[in-house]
Amino acid sequence: MKTHTILKTGLLLAAIAGAAWAQPAPTEASADWGPRTGDREFTLGGGGGSNKDFDSSFAGVNGSYGQFLTDAWEVSLRQAINYTNPRGADSMWNGATRVAGDYHFLPGSRLRPFVGANIGGVYGEGVQDTWAAGLEAGAKFYVKPKTFVFAMAEYEWFFKSASKADNNFNDGQYIWSTGIGFNF
Repeated sequence: MKTHTILKTGLLLAAIAGAAWAQPAPTEASADWGPRTGDREFTLGGGGGSNKDFDSSFAGVNGSYGQFLTDAWEVSLRQAINYTNPRGADSMWNGATRVAGDYHFLPGSRLRPFVGANIGGVYGEGVQDTWAAGLEAGAKFYVKPKTFVFAMAEYEWFFKSASKADNNFNDGQYIWSTGIGFNF
C-alpha cells in the first residue's frame, strides 16, 4: 500500500512538471523571475514528517493557494492529507489546514529563499483535533519565469488553547515538503 501511494504521488508530480516545461521560453525582456505584488500562487507537492525523536513518521500530499501582498510578502492557505501506518497499529489518515505568512528574499531572481510562520488545525484518525503552529524555511527555484520547484522544512507544535501554545513547543514535530508551484 505504501509503495503504491508513493508511486502515484511521484507520477502525479512528474506529470505536473511536464506541464511546466510546456510553457513558452522567456524572452530577454521577460526574464524577470517570480511573482510581483498582487500575483497569486498555486503549489502541489508531497511531504512527510517525524516527531522530534524521529521514531514516528508520516507521508502525504499537500497543496496551497496564496497571494503576494508585495514582491516579498506572501499569505497562503495550505492543505495536507497524510497517511501513516505505524508498526503494531492500523493505518490512519489525517489532515492539516493552515494559514501561513512567508517573507521571500531576492525578489526577481531565480532562487527565492523564504522564512515564515503558520497556524491552523490538525484533524483525522488517530489524532486529537487540535490547533497547530509552525516556523518554516525553504527555497523556490524558478525553472520558468512563473514556474518553480520548492523545498520546505518546518517545526510544528500542537496546542488546545492559546495559553498552552508556548508550553508545547518542545513536543513538536518536523515536517518537510517538496513540489512544484505556479505564479499567475
